[in-house]
Amino acid sequence: MEYWHGHRIYPIVGAVPIQNIFNIHNFIFTTLPHHTMFPLRSASRHTLGSRLLSTKQHHLPAAYYRGGTSRAVFFKQDDLPADRSKWDSIFRGVIGSPDPYGRQLDGLGGGISSLSKICVVGQPTHPDADIDYTFVSLGVKTSEVDYSSNCGNMISAVGPFAVDYGLVSPGVDSACVRIHNTNTGKIIHASFPVVDGEAASSGDFAIDGVAGTAAPVQLDFVDPAGSRTGKLLPTGQVRDVFDGVEATCIDVANPCVFVRAADLDVRGNLTPDEITAHPGLLGRLDSIRRQAGVKMGLAESLETVPGSVPKVCLVSDPETNARAAEQGQTADRVDLLVRALSVGQPHKAVPITVALAIAAAARVSSSTVAQVVSEKMVDEAGITLGHASGNLLVGATFDGDGMVKFATVFRTARRLFEGRIFWKHDVGCE
Repeated sequence: MEYWHGHRIYPIVGAVPIQNIFNIHNFIFTTLPHHTMFPLRSASRHTLGSRLLSTKQHHLPAAYYRGGTSRAVFFKQDDLPADRSKWDSIFRGVIGSPDPYGRQLDGLGGGISSLSKICVVGQPTHPDADIDYTFVSLGVKTSEVDYSSNCGNMISAVGPFAVDYGLVSPGVDSACVRIHNTNTGKIIHASFPVVDGEAASSGDFAIDGVAGTAAPVQLDFVDPAGSRTGKLLPTGQVRDVFDGVEATCIDVANPCVFVRAADLDVRGNLTPDEITAHPGLLGRLDSIRRQAGVKMGLAESLETVPGSVPKVCLVSDPETNARAAEQGQTADRVDLLVRALSVGQPHKAVPITVALAIAAAARVSSSTVAQVVSEKMVDEAGITLGHASGNLLVGATFDGDGMVKFATVFRTARRLFEGRIFWKHDVGCE
């Protein structure tokens, strides 16, 4: 053991007989200088040094919202540096990434992809929009800061944020905010009730994956196909083969890759923990995802495929076993099952953008999704997906050529806190 006093370290070496404890005590408290004592550890990263100590932190105005089954830190774009090259380090410090322990305890992330998010809202740059919205996904254990995708769940909080902070003027009892997602260039309309000039929080609408009820937020995605590639089917084919496994690559709201669960010899209603624990499954899915990303034109090499897109998902027809009955995901309750991955992790529910892509893929003859979806929908209003936390209904309107013109989902959102958010002096702009 070592004791630190002032600028000197005094070692105590070897085992200490109990009768000598008082001698050591007298040595420490009478011989050594009278300064506060701290036990040291041998590893260099734990060594105390005054040159590393600092009380200075950066801070910015921010808010924290739940949107659907995700949460994110919200910034007004005007509050961030005009130099966008400084954003990445700020966002890492705020969220707590990278964290080798995978918990993000030193920031506001939650150790999983659906809680490691930033939303930036600013003045519109599109003639058909009221606001601009930029979504940022951060790696948990990695330093990746990804601007390549959209988050459908967090969009449900973007409109309420814009109203709550005076970026958009609402009606007397409702608001419809036209959102321009800068990641994809697409427009989304968010409609929700308003009380006393702010987005309503209380209501009787429930979504699977979130406890309790809240006010509904209707999201209408306008012409969502070709979000990144400009094409519904970016590879030019309905089905491709990667590592001997058939997959459908489609770009609606976000680029996605759909693989039949049976082709990987797994059940369609696996839990996220079972997917993680399954030998080799995550590796196989990531290999398929990366190959698909290159073929879809999202990257030039397997190594440079973004972490957030394309999304890769397992799809299957509804199960008939006892687990399916317990989950409420039998053929009389859902039209198909989906288990999605996001940034390498099994999603606890389903990304909304994935749900929109499934609704479109189900209408593409011979796609891997069309091959497993029920012939007769359980709800005429749209397609009902069974995901890891429950079920989700997605409505879609198609034109004469089978292209998605509108896709609609309902979510809930809530402001959790507002104030100043801090990140350490050694992270971010100086």
